[in-house]
Amino acid sequence: AFFVLCLLSAAFTPIYVGIVFLGFIPEHYCRSPGVAELRDRCGWNLVEELNYTVPQRETHGDTFTGQCKRYDVEWNTTELNCTNPLNFFTPETNVSSIPLIACQDGWLYDSPGSSIVSEFNLVCGDAWKLDLFQSCVNVGFFVGSISIGYMADRFGRKLCLLVTILINSVSGVLLAVAPSYSWAVAFRLIQGLVSKGGWLTGYILITEFVGLNYRRTVGIVYQVAFSVGLLVLAAIAYALPHWRWLQLTITLPNFFFLLYYWCLPESPRWLIAQRKSDKALKIIRRIAKGNHKKLPLSMENLHPEEEVGDKPRPSFLDLVRTPQIRKHTLILMYTW
Repeated sequence: AFFVLCLLSAAFTPIYVGIVFLGFIPEHYCRSPGVAELRDRCGWNLVEELNYTVPQRETHGDTFTGQCKRYDVEWNTTELNCTNPLNFFTPETNVSSIPLIACQDGWLYDSPGSSIVSEFNLVCGDAWKLDLFQSCVNVGFFVGSISIGYMADRFGRKLCLLVTILINSVSGVLLAVAPSYSWAVAFRLIQGLVSKGGWLTGYILITEFVGLNYRRTVGIVYQVAFSVGLLVLAAIAYALPHWRWLQLTITLPNFFFLLYYWCLPESPRWLIAQRKSDKALKIIRRIAKGNHKKLPLSMENLHPEEEVGDKPRPSFLDLVRTPQIRKHTLILMYTW
């Protein structure tokens, strides 16, 4: 159980830091009408084209490298020479007198389609949309961690884990085939809403499987698995430089986690807290048998017929109900 949950922790990495590869900003410069024809006529390579047609100057401390501005000239003029075409547009030898305008015909990228930036043109005036893309994930983390944590207390760890895995997998595939930036942001937000909450649910589930002496160990190793996922993500991104194929590749393994329905038990501690001792005893006996241990006497004394009264209902007030819990809650809020 601990091993399969560590796989889940490693698979969470692409959502948490995937923006490094999905939102990679390639070298880019303004597309200027007529430059392609001039390049073909003059036989320029890429370096020569950039040197002759892309503005590079300093104005009030700012350096223009052609990423967001271009020369306001007509490159279709037949009188242009191939050794220094800009001299045709200015009587002076200083090209700084040639006016600059913002990109109006799109951009050229050194690696087109490699990221959402080059595919949806999230540069210059639209660069803020890349930040929004990642901010939506973080907003989803915040909302999902609170709401899914509550649902895990209310409906069970296993059910909540499986639902988040399913939603995360489907939204990840939809993100890989998103037809526009708006759809990509929407699917990314959905991933944020369920992925962090699912990761936390797995953390809770594994710590409730073991005794108090092992909780710190499994908690640390569970996060070490996340770090291993970082290494694997870097290797996959190196092999798949196109963002859509990368997104699809890192998402598809999540569907295998739906097999947890058959190989992962519910938390016995949660079942006992919900006064479902009969179901908890079945899981505890299975754990004891698998570990070649005898069932503790305290567990044998759990009887369903002793379950009386209403089932406890989780509440956010439980976080501050007692002085000890209140202290722990404040400490965790401060560290986060």
